[in-house]
Amino acid sequence: MRSSRRVIAFSFGLRAERLAALWLIAKGYRILERRYLVKGGEIDLVAMRGATVAFVEVKARRALDDALATITPTKRKRLHRAVRHWVAHNPWAAGRVLRGDAVFIAPRRLPQHLVNAFELDVM
Repeated sequence: MRSSRRVIAFSFGLRAERLAALWLIAKGYRILERRYLVKGGEIDLVAMRGATVAFVEVKARRALDDALATITPTKRKRLHRAVRHWVAHNPWAAGRVLRGDAVFIAPRRLPQHLVNAFELDVM
């Protein structure tokens, strides 16, 4: 029972990430990475528009208001670790504007893209 709920939640998360990527593409972003994983961290989406590289956390919740609260300090720490790794392996991005964005997904609502949802600690 528990493992089937995890599979459903994982599948729901993947669909939310695809929807968020499509939303960003419609807004003129180019998706550079999806599900960028490193030991101790993960970036859901890395997207670029102009001189800005956005590291995007995707959160799917029943209510959009609940989504921002789920980006906890622990989650941010893991995200920062992954961002530092990504930037170290993509030195061309060092001269770009680096930003921490979020896309919130809720049933029967358009996705909500929150620019500068959180500060990045990339040093």
